[in-house]
Order: sequence, then C-alpha cells, then structure tokens
Amino acid sequence: MRRHAAHIEPLEERLAQEANRLREAAKHLKPGKRRQEIMRKARQAEMAASISLWISSPGLQPPE
Repeated sequence: MRRHAAHIEPLEERLAQEANRLREAAKHLKPGKRRQEIMRKARQAEMAASISLWISSPGLQPPE
C-alpha cells in the first residue's frame, strides 16, 4: 500500500515554488534544448497553479 504525504503548503504555492526553482536552474544553462524544456516545465507549473486557483474559486469565473 502506498502512503500519501501530508502537504503543509497549498498546491498552488508548491507549484509556484517549483516554477521559480526551474527558472533559477534554467538561468545557469546555455541556450538550447534542455533550457527550453526547463522553461516549458516552469510555464506549465505556473499554468497549473493558475488553473487550480480558478477551479477552487467560489465564483468559478473564466480566466481573464
């Protein structure tokens, strides 16, 4: 049986931290495919945080 870890920080905050960590890592790489992949993952994490906030919002308004 797999155990689930209890998270203290909200998902949106963890995703934002991951995006920041990825952007910092990308700064130290030369331009190229690997850097582009890391930046894409950072954008995906930011988008996931935004979608999560939108889904959990009380009014569930479409994003602007």
